[in-house]
Amino acid sequence: MALSLHAGELARPQPNFFFLEVLADLWHPESNPRGYVNLGLAENCLMHGQLLSRMHMMLKEPGAIPDLALTYGDGYKRLRQAVSRFLTRQLHPFFPIEPSHVLPGNGCTVAIENMAWALANPGEGILVGRPYYGAFPTDIGKRTGVKFVPVSFGDDDAMGMAAVQRYEDAICAARDGGGRIGAIMLAHPHNPLGRCYPRDVLVAYMRLCEKHQVHLVSDEIYALSVFDNTIDGDADASAPFTSVLSIDPAGIIDRSLVHVLWGMSKDFGANGLRMGFVVTQANTKLQAALGSVFEFSWTSALSDLVTVRILEDDDWVESYLAENRRRLAAHHERVIRWAREHEIPYAAGTNAGFFVWVNLGSAYRRHRPGRSVADVDETVMKALLERRVFLADGVRFGAEQAGWFRIIFTQEADILDEGLRRILAVVKGDTDRR
Repeated sequence: MALSLHAGELARPQPNFFFLEVLADLWHPESNPRGYVNLGLAENCLMHGQLLSRMHMMLKEPGAIPDLALTYGDGYKRLRQAVSRFLTRQLHPFFPIEPSHVLPGNGCTVAIENMAWALANPGEGILVGRPYYGAFPTDIGKRTGVKFVPVSFGDDDAMGMAAVQRYEDAICAARDGGGRIGAIMLAHPHNPLGRCYPRDVLVAYMRLCEKHQVHLVSDEIYALSVFDNTIDGDADASAPFTSVLSIDPAGIIDRSLVHVLWGMSKDFGANGLRMGFVVTQANTKLQAALGSVFEFSWTSALSDLVTVRILEDDDWVESYLAENRRRLAAHHERVIRWAREHEIPYAAGTNAGFFVWVNLGSAYRRHRPGRSVADVDETVMKALLERRVFLADGVRFGAEQAGWFRIIFTQEADILDEGLRRILAVVKGDTDRR
């Protein structure tokens, strides 16, 4: 029996789902030495022990799991209160975040899709700068029909002031062609560049959105995963994190155009909880629209409970986040030292997130002087998979130059080291395939 046209399109093989095969065959030094080393999926495993210990302890307390956990919940009442209070403490918004400003859903993937659905009509566009988070195209447009519109920067810094003009050019080009741009979406801190937008650049984006009446969506899912970069020569130039909600919008932008996304998956290393939030402080129509389709992204009442119990414990949260930042810095340094030792070019100045953006293609070619490599992205990716190490390539992230890959450094040290060993073997052409 035939499927709908839309379903038929999506029924074709999806290369982006290869990582499911990776997850089903992960490396272990003893039980599965031929498995894949996964340094491609943005998960933070460094604090799993601390978080699981806390969860086990609090769920063993008498009455820790009430009957409410087996029902549809309380309409997010306690969850919204906990999240609004937590984000007000952590993001330092100019206007306190109230429970009514928070719209929960089962992960930030659905939050991105819901924002695309709400802010643009099918065929209209949402602007995202290159390189971009690899799932943005599908999250934005796979089911909504909204156009994912990448913005190129050439030699300009993707996170600098000059890039703002590139966005305005894209807005005007769409308008001149009879189209419309519904929103600019920023990954802030940036994925995969691992940096934060400077405050003055954020203000420039806010002014641009006000000028053209375009929504500004700041995906701040790595907001609390910002660390001290003590190894990079360019570290002093790295901007600290500033939430767009912390900037006084008076005279800059209508507050109804500013929205933030955040979730538990990155800053708390809890992808499996599937907890994501849209924060919109002054757009009651958007709040009502997203509230009207909440049943399509309803969260588990048990996940609600776990999230609330975590976020309400201020002392534990502060200790957890501080230790997380320390471990992020240590593992980041581990990869930077490896890249420098082996003369692998990388994007300097990283101070946020779980990743280092490296040019393996350049290093691959350097070790093969005189040899022509027609498609270095495909060549290196094929070699990596043959070595049973999984990375996300720059092609999927819309990189403007060939050869770039994203290395996730938030695995345990033995996994990270094994992955770096395999990557180096690919770059240098070593024949040892342990």
